[in-house]
This record gives sequence, structure tokens and C-alpha cells, in this order.
Amino acid sequence: MRAGMMSRAYAAGGAGRLAVSGLFFCNGVLVGSWAPKLPVLMQRLGIGEAVAGLLVLALGLGSLVVMPLVGAMVARRGSDAALRLMAVLACLPLLLVTLAPGLWTVAVAVFLFGGMLGGMDVAMNANAVAVERARRRAIMSSCHGFWSLGAMAGAGLGGMLMAGLGETRHGLMVTLLVGLAVAWLLPRLLHDRPSAAERGQKLRLPRSPMPYVIGTVALCCMIPEGAVLDWAAVYLKRELGASLSLAGWGFAACSGTMAVMRFLGDGLRRRLGAVRTLRLSAMAAIAGLGLAGMAGSAGWAIAGFGLAGLGIANMVPIAFSAAGNLPGMARGVGLSVVTMMGYSGMLFAPGSIGFLAEHVSLASIYAGLAVLLLVPLSLSHLVAAADFEARE
Repeated sequence: MRAGMMSRAYAAGGAGRLAVSGLFFCNGVLVGSWAPKLPVLMQRLGIGEAVAGLLVLALGLGSLVVMPLVGAMVARRGSDAALRLMAVLACLPLLLVTLAPGLWTVAVAVFLFGGMLGGMDVAMNANAVAVERARRRAIMSSCHGFWSLGAMAGAGLGGMLMAGLGETRHGLMVTLLVGLAVAWLLPRLLHDRPSAAERGQKLRLPRSPMPYVIGTVALCCMIPEGAVLDWAAVYLKRELGASLSLAGWGFAACSGTMAVMRFLGDGLRRRLGAVRTLRLSAMAAIAGLGLAGMAGSAGWAIAGFGLAGLGIANMVPIAFSAAGNLPGMARGVGLSVVTMMGYSGMLFAPGSIGFLAEHVSLASIYAGLAVLLLVPLSLSHLVAAADFEARE
């Protein structure tokens, strides 16, 4: 009887894995579609970099406002209920941004866009944790790999579509395609309902320090990712004399190795365990950022960013998986804390690095980020909650 129940749970988890992986991809497509959208908005609205920076800030603030609300919904109603709602809502704001006629309406639409994407992020990470529990196998890293592929597709194809079809048709096409994919995937989600004990818990900020400590791990891992995304090209061009065509390979090397390693990460975690995988990942990221910061040529810096991507790839998925499996805590609450802390690094780090870069070199900043990763390395023993399966 017990074996039959476990078999049914595993089968349901198989369909659930397909569904949640597809939703990670859809979320990535929407996030990636924002990258080519921003310069088009700047031209359409006649705004400069300073105002555009405020729009980027509105995107992040929307995420930070909605994330804890969705975390509470996960704790009360389950991750699949929250994900169904947020996935549907996330399909709409990109089109609102596209159609908004003026700066203030665009700002509101961008805030909603960030909020829906951030809320969907919390819900789909929580559902991925539920699938991991049902299948007794790690899937979080590959889910983030699908997100990376979606982001690359959204950014790469988005610019081509806008150049060929225009901003409005691009918005309509992305909204339609993502909407159809979401409609197909949602019925296949793993049903994940909280236990009576979890529903009975008061929804409040956790008193245990563990979510905040693991959130610090996620924060320290996502700051370097944001630093490479926003500043690698500037570093290569300004400080290492790279051509414009070569400068883009800094982030490309990092994102490419991240995507590959995320698809390999679940297998590594099964063989080595979450703690050892995080330690090895942190050491690779430290070596990569150190190499990038000390490089004497663009080629060595690009190689360093690629090595850093290998390390950064699985650190955040392990932190999220650990947060969703903390004992004695509703998974949505702990996960929302860690997600908020992690993504705040992506939100605030680029601006802070821009300020620092006026006073010190970007080479020194990347070397400093390598030192920052000593924090998650020293705290790696605390992600043992992500180990819930027998190692191969």
C-alpha cells in the first residue's frame, strides 16, 4: 500500500517536474524580454539613463513588495494554488508596459511587471521544492537552468522581434506565446497542499535565524551575478581595452557556463551532497572572479567570468532548496525571506557598484566580490536541509 502511494507520488512528480520546469522557462522569457524593451522605452518616452534607472528600480521594488505576500499564500493554500494565480497574472504586464502611453503609466506597469514576476518566482521555487520532495530527487538546479534558457531566448529573440515587427507586435506575440504555454502547463502542476499544522502556524517573520542566514548566502551569491550582468562589458572595454564586440562575451561566458552547470547541478548534488557541492561551487566562483579581477587581458578576464559562472550556477538553487526544507517552518515563509534577500542583491548591487566604480577600478571590485564569496563558503554547512535523498 505504502509502495503504491509512493509510486503514484513519483508519477505525479514526473508531470509536475515538466510543468514547473516549463514555468521557469516562461518566467525567464518574460524577464529576458525586458532587456531589449528598456532602450526602446527610453527612445519612445524620451528619457535618459537616470530616469531609466528609476524604472529598473520600480521593477525590483515591485518584486520585493509582492514576494512576501505570495510566500504567505504558499503557506496557507499551497504552492500550486499560488503559482496558478501568479503565472496567469505574470503574462499580462509586459503588454501593459508596451501599451502604456506615458512615463507614469509605464512606471506603474513596470512595477506590476516586477511584482508579478517576483511573486511567480517565489511560487515556482516553492513548487519545485514540493516536486523534489515527491520524487526524492533534486531538480532545483535544472529548473534554474530552464530559467536561464528562457532568459537567453527572451533577450536574444526579443531584440530581433522588436526590430522586425515593432514594439507592440513584440509585446503581443510574447504575451500570446507565454500565455498559451502557461495554459498548457498549469493543469500538470503537482498538487501541493500545506498540512494542517502548517496552515495553523501564524504568518509572521520567522524568529529562527536560519532563513536569514541562508538568505545571506543567497544575497552574497547573487551580488556577483548582477555585477557580471551589468558591468562585465564596461570592465572589458574601459579597463582592458576590449572592442565592443568582444566586451559582450564577459556576460555571455558567465551565463553560458551557468546554464550548462545548472543542468548538471542536480546530479552533482545527488553524488556529493548539498554542502560539498556548495563549497566546491563557491571555490570555483572565488577563483573565477579573482582571475577576472587580476586579468591582464580581455581573454583572461572572459575565462575568469566563465569559471565564475560554473561556480555561481548552483549556489542559489541550493540555498532556495534548503530554505524550502527548513524543519518546523512553512516553506513559503522561509523561501520568501531567502528569495527577497537574494534578489535584493541583484536589485541594489549594480547601482552600488556604479558608485564605487567612480572611485576604484572595476578590477578591484571583482577581486573584492571574490572575497565576499568567502561568506557563503564559511556558511555552507547550514544548507544541509537541501539534502533529503540518498546519494548515488
